[in-house]
Parts: sequence; C-alpha cells; structure tokens
Amino acid sequence: MITLEKIKDAHKKILPFVNYTPLVHSEYLSNYSNVKLKLENFQITGSFKLRGALNKLLSLSKSEKEKGVIAVSTGNHGKGVAYASKVLGIKSTIYMSSMVPQYRRKAIENLGAKVEIVGQNSDEADLFAKNLANEKNISLIHPFDDEDIIIGQGTVGLEMLEQFPDADTIIIPTSGGGLVSGIAQAIKLQKPKIKIISVSMERGPSMYDSLKKGVPVDVEELETLADCLGGSIGLDNKFTFNIVKEYVDDFVLVSEEKIAEGIKINFLEHKIVSEGAAATSIMVVKEKLSSHIGKNIICLICGGNIDAQLFNKVLSSANT
Repeated sequence: MITLEKIKDAHKKILPFVNYTPLVHSEYLSNYSNVKLKLENFQITGSFKLRGALNKLLSLSKSEKEKGVIAVSTGNHGKGVAYASKVLGIKSTIYMSSMVPQYRRKAIENLGAKVEIVGQNSDEADLFAKNLANEKNISLIHPFDDEDIIIGQGTVGLEMLEQFPDADTIIIPTSGGGLVSGIAQAIKLQKPKIKIISVSMERGPSMYDSLKKGVPVDVEELETLADCLGGSIGLDNKFTFNIVKEYVDDFVLVSEEKIAEGIKINFLEHKIVSEGAAATSIMVVKEKLSSHIGKNIICLICGGNIDAQLFNKVLSSANT
C-alpha cells in the first residue's frame, strides 16, 4: 500500500543520491497565470527515473542485491537503474528494443550497465526480461508498475509542494503512469483540491487509450518525438491504471507539431534542453488544452535526454 509516510521516508532514503531539483518561474507562460517549471531534466541522470530506481534498489534484500538486477527501458529508466546500481554496488543488465535510439544505449553503457538489444518493441523486450527473471530468479526492476518505483517518483511531488505551496494545478507527462501515480498521491494526500493533469502524445498514448476503454489495452508503439512516453501499460497492470483513474483529474494529448514547438520554447524562452516528453507539459498551458488549469501551475519537465541531431533538427524547423 502506498502512503504519504512511505513517500516521505523514501525521500529521506534517496536524497543522498539525487538532486533536489529546482523550481523556476516561466515568464513566457505566465501572461494569465503563475507558471512554474519543475526541472527534473537537472536530475543526475537527466530525468526523474533515478528516484524510483533508487528507492526500488534500496528496498531489495542483501541476497537480491548480490544476484544483480535487470530492467527493460527505452532509455531513462535504464539510466536510472544503471546509475543506482553503480552507486549501490549492484550488477545490472538493461534490455532494450531495436526501436531505442543508439545514443540512449551508449548513455546506459557509459554508466557501467550491460546493454542487450532484444525484440522489435518494448513489449517484446519486456516479455524476454520477464521470462529471464523467472528462469534465473533475479529481480526485474519494472519501469512504472511497482509500488517502490511509484513511491520513489512521488518524491517529486513532495518537493513541488515544498517549493510552491500555493500550487493549484500540476501537469505531468504520462506514459505507463508511475510518475503521475506517485506525484498525484504525494500531492492529493496533502491537498486533495489540487488538480492533476496528465499529458501524453497523440501517437500511441497507452494510458489514455486504456482509460477510455476502461481496462488496460495494448497500443501500437509508433515513432514520436516523445519516445519516452511510448509502450504499453501492460494488460496485467497492477497499480498505475487504477491509481491514475482515481487521482488524475484530466488527461490531454499533444500533437507532434506542438511537441516540437514545446522543445523549441523550452530552449529559447526557458533556456533549458528538454526531451519531447518533457515538452508536452508546457504545451497544455500554452494551448489551453484543459478546463482544469488554474492560476498557480507547475509544469513538470520530466527529462532532458534528447539526441543532439534531433534537437538541432527541431530547433531549425519548429515554428513558435
């Protein structure tokens, strides 16, 4: 069971290994409201994923740590597990599909983890890793549908309220739902009236489609600028689907064109580098995509791990 106390305890445990990331004002987005940006792109591994990975690895038994861990990742989760394993002295192997860009693979290898490419998409890589974990009896670190992961990600929400106690709206990029599940509970267990808005891309939004259907569904994984948001939530989803259904007030989608625009706005106006997934949150405010948007808003910039060539291409082509 996920509780506020568990999230607070997790924050104390992981704080020696993570950055307490800054919250900055966005003058560009604050014409009619007060908009802040929570910069998880300034996290040690470039995204929020390190928080959940650390909390999960710290919760393992001594024997589980000695066996090592495995994970499936499109990039940021793998970096989180690799770095957490490194600082805690645990051996790790990260499995990735052939869809994952080469630069993400190299970034994980540079942190000391072994990387293996299996399958054509995240679901195929996930099935391989599940079978291996069962055969070898080793810990598979799930990217989102795990209570310890969710609790770790919830520490972002604690910091948000400490930094901006007057917040009335939190906008969170959403894929499998581990991040928004943790933050939403950290926020609403303290201030239930705060609105939580999830945002994803139009191309293959698994959680969005699942909520529309009322049950977890598979979606085709398509190429998108917000590649970190791709992949299924899992037909056997245990936690995040129900948490999102209960705690999230609205769920909106952003087009590829607007994601590109958001990347450019973040660089030119906010002076930060953000990956496609992280650009979705600011576009909810700019395009007024939700009726739940209030006056004191936090947009989560969930990560900054974007390929340099893609980043340059977006900057030269996106219109603002």
